[in-house]
Amino acid sequence: MVRIVAMTHDGSIAFMGLKHRMKTMNAQTLSYAAPLARVLLAAMFIISGLQKITGYAGTQGYMEAMGVAPWLLPLAILVEVGGGIALLLGWQARTAAFLLAGFSIVSGLLFHLVPSFGMEDAMAAQAQVISFMKNVTIAGGMLMVVAFGPGKLSVTRRDAALVPAE
Repeated sequence: MVRIVAMTHDGSIAFMGLKHRMKTMNAQTLSYAAPLARVLLAAMFIISGLQKITGYAGTQGYMEAMGVAPWLLPLAILVEVGGGIALLLGWQARTAAFLLAGFSIVSGLLFHLVPSFGMEDAMAAQAQVISFMKNVTIAGGMLMVVAFGPGKLSVTRRDAALVPAE
């Protein structure tokens, strides 16, 4: 059976001849989706930042091996833990998400994509490219927070509505 779904001029969805208002679906879905998305996105950064603290010397060594100045480690920890907590709470979520999106792209380039170019092992190179694409995908999720804000359950009330940034 072929099902046709189309957006009508008034913002509703026509599905097999039935109309469902987008606003109703959005109100129910977005009240849970935005905070859940923030928790999932933030968890990765908070955990990664805390692991860098507990494995500080090893992380510094890895950064040096990749050609990245080890004095940048405290900044990376601050961005990951601080930005992750801000995103989790919804405090300055758009700013935190923007910084974390940039961090994801830069770290993906430095630690995954660029090193993959010199690898002789095709499977290892492919794994690094996949890791880079993971970072790009995370940046995309962060840019959704930048565009639409943190949602209702956030400590920043003026930023709470899921509306495009002005």
